[in-house]
Amino acid sequence: MARRARIKLTSTDTAKLEDVCNEIREIAQKIGVKLVGPIPLPTKKLVVPTRRTPCGDGSKTWDKFEMRVHKRLIEIDARDRVMRSIMRIRVPNDVYIEMEIK
Repeated sequence: MARRARIKLTSTDTAKLEDVCNEIREIAQKIGVKLVGPIPLPTKKLVVPTRRTPCGDGSKTWDKFEMRVHKRLIEIDARDRVMRSIMRIRVPNDVYIEMEIK
């Protein structure tokens, strides 16, 4: 039975997230291993409501600030050559990676 690596990528910037996903996809195609994904997972929306006037005077008006967290899931065969190539990828500061080998 082949070992599989599950890679979960998280970022607030979709362009950087897609760049890392494309690099992983290119590595898998170049080496010739089976790749599943990137599967987009549900986007998490973090909403922070704040009062416009901090002193409390005036009307009770609110601003809402929102941050979206995008996630992708990739499953790939966990061969030594593939995993070494993936570990060498330059990852931007905005992209977080979790790897799990099953």
